[in-house]
Amino acid sequence: MDRAEDEKLPLTTHLQELRTRLVHILVAVGVGFFACYYFKELLFKIITRPLVAVLPKGSHMIFTGLPEAFFIYMKIAFFASLLITSPYTLYQIWKFISPGLYKSEKKYVVPFVLTSSSLFIGGVLFGYFFVIPTAFEFFIAFSSEFLKPMVSFREYLSFTMKFLLAFGVSFELPVFIFFMTKAGILNTRILTSYRRYAILVIFIVAAVLTPSPDAFSQILMAIPLMLLYEIGIVVARRVEKTAGKDKEAAVEGEEL
Repeated sequence: MDRAEDEKLPLTTHLQELRTRLVHILVAVGVGFFACYYFKELLFKIITRPLVAVLPKGSHMIFTGLPEAFFIYMKIAFFASLLITSPYTLYQIWKFISPGLYKSEKKYVVPFVLTSSSLFIGGVLFGYFFVIPTAFEFFIAFSSEFLKPMVSFREYLSFTMKFLLAFGVSFELPVFIFFMTKAGILNTRILTSYRRYAILVIFIVAAVLTPSPDAFSQILMAIPLMLLYEIGIVVARRVEKTAGKDKEAAVEGEEL
């Protein structure tokens, strides 16, 4: 199906397709949730490891309501399910938008799923192994003999999940630039000439996405985003180069 055919489809058909894709995603996340809940104790140790590593000896986390621990385990399982099912979720997103693409553009399904999944999971892992330990060590350093940390696990989990999800989503920047370049909205000239404004926007986005209002956490997110922006410029340049070759091939074909 090409774009011309897609435009003839009624709105109800698009809504039905969207509903189908959402149901598939929810079913996959649900199955992943029950699978992850079985390993809730292991996941609990994994998610708390960055904080436990920097807490003073004798410190511990607390929960303040009777059902709170139960819901904490459910949140951990849900977050883990979102992570492991992200390739399938991205595939369903592609299946929803692919009817509006040309046949030559549909070949990007595998690179899209693999690249998007790798960047999302890579962003989460980068935040988990590098940023969160550094941030926690920075915050815990303010404790003293008279000021001891008593961390509520609900607040810790909320902070950590938002932080990791923000990193996962923000690492999709090169993919976003790729599609904007393919659509003709962005190009290498725009990306390079507006670099200074992009850096400003990156810091604003980092301030919005990071759950903590401190400048330290925002800088930790902004630095890799600036690097990803530079990677996006390289991606845009390759897209333009490929488009130029395709245009030349098309002209040669017409001449023949």
